[in-house]
Amino acid sequence: MPILKPKIRGFICTTSHPDGCAAHVQEQIDYVKSQPALQNAPKKVLVIGSSTGYGLASRIVPAFGGGAATMGVFFEKEGTEAKPGSPGWYNSVAFEEKAKAEGLYARSFNGDAFSNEMKEQVIAAIKEDLGQVDMVVYSLASPRRTDPTDGQTYRSVLKPTGDTYTQHTLNTDKGTVEEVSIESATEQEIADTVKVMGGEDWKMWIDAMKEAGVLADNFQTVAYSYIGPEITWAVYTDGTIGRAKEHLEQTAAAMNDQFGEKTALVSVNKALVTQASSAIPVVPLYISILYKIMKEKGNHEGTIEQIQRLFTDHYCSADGPKLDEKGRIRIDNWEMEEDVQAAVLKVWEGISTEKLASETDFAGYQKEFLKLFGFGLEGIDYDAETETLRPLPN
Repeated sequence: MPILKPKIRGFICTTSHPDGCAAHVQEQIDYVKSQPALQNAPKKVLVIGSSTGYGLASRIVPAFGGGAATMGVFFEKEGTEAKPGSPGWYNSVAFEEKAKAEGLYARSFNGDAFSNEMKEQVIAAIKEDLGQVDMVVYSLASPRRTDPTDGQTYRSVLKPTGDTYTQHTLNTDKGTVEEVSIESATEQEIADTVKVMGGEDWKMWIDAMKEAGVLADNFQTVAYSYIGPEITWAVYTDGTIGRAKEHLEQTAAAMNDQFGEKTALVSVNKALVTQASSAIPVVPLYISILYKIMKEKGNHEGTIEQIQRLFTDHYCSADGPKLDEKGRIRIDNWEMEEDVQAAVLKVWEGISTEKLASETDFAGYQKEFLKLFGFGLEGIDYDAETETLRPLPN
């Protein structure tokens, strides 16, 4: 059995620690259990993209906060006797083990969520085990997608859609503030990013499930998005990802016309350290500044706190989801408060490598990044050998 240590390359850690991942999952479960039990919670939930970040939290909250039966879909690498698997694999193993210990139904599917075969497999399992589901959470973040209708593989890019964009960024390997310039995307790159990260596959899931009769009459579905501050708009909101998120919102509107008002919603969430956000230029520096300011203000949240609030204040509220003027849920509201953003901008304008330690929470960013891969958790002996071959209970 190997002894596992973090090996970081750019925005990816190439190793993961199964015991650390399990401890991280337990931390989130403990938080949910510390909150009041969810009232009027969905009881049968499918989470598409359930193994890390917001998707994992979206499985933990209804299960351990509301007693829901959950199904999860993800694409992760299983460990072998010699090498660790991906953190999402170990997160999912830990989730299933902990759900089973508390008598909660949990079943997971590892494979290409974009494929017709995976949709058919999950639908068959819902028919067999649950009959129908009353909530579908769509939380996929992928760099590529093979469209089952034409067999073509599309790849997303992280680029602006206007002029070449130059801005501060954080070299997380070196711990230095640098300048980054990103060339504008081509029209083909924009279209491909929309194909990967837009709402097309979300609607394909819902249409297939509706046709198969596995959606409850008053089902709800939600997908996740981000807006953020103006300093990140060029590479995000006004960039290729933003175009994809526009398509996501258009897809939600189309499904509401099809299935009824507030059936399909987009939740705009807070900027957090996730495997997806770590890959976006400029964003890690913004997050490091934001974390320090929100922690000082006392309203910082992680993924589990965000999703707990999504369910408590919106999906389990007697009044139902509360929407902004564009019909979106906004659990990024604390991040976007004027005083928070003014404080971020003040630091941003004068940030340098020398000020990184004093004016940002880069240390907190690094800690959260390592936790994504199961490292830096209390109570774990990282000098001990670890069993890396861990199958899913179901």
